[in-house]
Amino acid sequence: MRYFIKLSYHGGNYHGWQVQPDVVTVQEKLVHSLSVILREKIEIVGAGRTDAGVHAEQLFAHFDVEFKFDSFVIQQKINAFLPDDIVVNAIFLVKDDLHSRFDAISRSYEYRIWLGRNPFLLDSTWQIHQKILDVTKMNEAAEVLLNYTNFKCFSKSKTDVRTYNCDITEVKWMLDGNRLTFYITADRFLRNMVRAIVGTLIEVGLGKKTKNDVIDIIESEDRSKAGVSVPAKGLFLTKVAYKEEFV
Repeated sequence: MRYFIKLSYHGGNYHGWQVQPDVVTVQEKLVHSLSVILREKIEIVGAGRTDAGVHAEQLFAHFDVEFKFDSFVIQQKINAFLPDDIVVNAIFLVKDDLHSRFDAISRSYEYRIWLGRNPFLLDSTWQIHQKILDVTKMNEAAEVLLNYTNFKCFSKSKTDVRTYNCDITEVKWMLDGNRLTFYITADRFLRNMVRAIVGTLIEVGLGKKTKNDVIDIIESEDRSKAGVSVPAKGLFLTKVAYKEEFV
């Protein structure tokens, strides 16, 4: 039987989602909790792999067991076992061939910036003091991304992937008072991709780069020509979408 887990986490204390040697990860905590509660070794597959310090408001994962259980009871037990910065929001039975990663049709991220200083948002926003950003030009440059599929220029160097192609379907900046948010949706993302895109578009907002520069950067396929990678703490995975909606 295959179960899906819907979870949220604050990534500040973790070296990303995926289990790695000698570091603490979200997947490791979840695997340990489920294995103890269900009294057997559980293997969990996530819909994505967030990097160190990145947060998730919504992530799905799946695991297989040979018996049926009361999902609500297990959810409550897991949440009592997990640290406070990881929360399981739902567990539900799905078809045996539904895959949390391969059947996801899109992922959505937000990058959150606070223009100025706010002590209550230190661990969930990138706080910058350049309040004079041309958001209109940043949006014009962002729309360039919709015309391309190869984003090698925004990928972390020495990443072992079969393709650098991603189908971006939504991209925009929105300013609300001091809160500046970047929204992006695609079928898949490369490592460090969103943070590199944000760093590049911020330079457009500061007048250091133009929309044409962004075009040149993408077509160069050269990471060194793009902007810096902005801090992980402002990045949130906000939605993983499937053909059928889940709770």
